[in-house]
Amino acid sequence: MSPSRGSALENSAPIFAALGDATRLHVVARLARGGPMSITQLTEGSEVTRQAVTKHLNVLAGAGLVVDFKRGRERVWELRKQQLEEAGKILDEISQRWDDAIGRLKALVEGE
Repeated sequence: MSPSRGSALENSAPIFAALGDATRLHVVARLARGGPMSITQLTEGSEVTRQAVTKHLNVLAGAGLVVDFKRGRERVWELRKQQLEEAGKILDEISQRWDDAIGRLKALVEGE
């Protein structure tokens, strides 16, 4: 991995940590499907409290995955898709490295 990709991997660690929680992953999925939403909208049809969703949103914001803005009197949360795309690129690169390593191992085993 190039030095810049290594730092990209380090920078993505908080993203992967934030997505490691099922509730936060659910919130990200809702924002990805529905666009910007208020806490009220995010908790609709869920048993998760507004306070809990707020805490999860703050973790996601800390990882750079969501941003909030005011719409009237409501605070609205929006997914930062570029952050997810960067994390996806890193996962693709890791996957390619595994595929390459397995290919080398297969060639070594079959060559003997």
